Amino acid sequence: MTERPIDPDVDLHIPAQRAELHWPVLAAISAGGALGALARFGLQSALPSGPADFPWATFLVNVSGCLLIGVLMVVITEVRPAHRLVRPFLGVGVLGGYTTFSTYAVDIQRAVAAGAPLTGLVYLAATLVAALAAVVAGMWLTRRIAGMLAGVR
Repeated sequence: MTERPIDPDVDLHIPAQRAELHWPVLAAISAGGALGALARFGLQSALPSGPADFPWATFLVNVSGCLLIGVLMVVITEVRPAHRLVRPFLGVGVLGGYTTFSTYAVDIQRAVAAGAPLTGLVYLAATLVAALAAVVAGMWLTRRIAGMLAGVR
């Protein structure tokens, strides 16, 4: 069985790829990350919450980001080959900058510290379940739509 690289953008088994800097990939990630972070900031500004409130903005960001990563990965790995910078730009950059699981952890801590441990616990479990379900749903829906479109051709 041949070993496949973990990251198809960089194969560390190839000495030239270990040694050279990947400025286009880093630029794509940086540009995408800035856009994703701006989108997250906009949503969190539109839906502010107090320390004891359920943090709907962070919940929506993380769940929608997981849905979109499911869609993206099916599109670029199963539906249509993509340019080598698409995944770093959209997946690592935009969606990596958009989703915020570090804020998720801070929101749980804030809820508990504010005397709302039940809110923190519900948020902890709901985010985990919804985020995983969103990835699966995004993949399933994308495969279904791609299959229907392929049948139309």
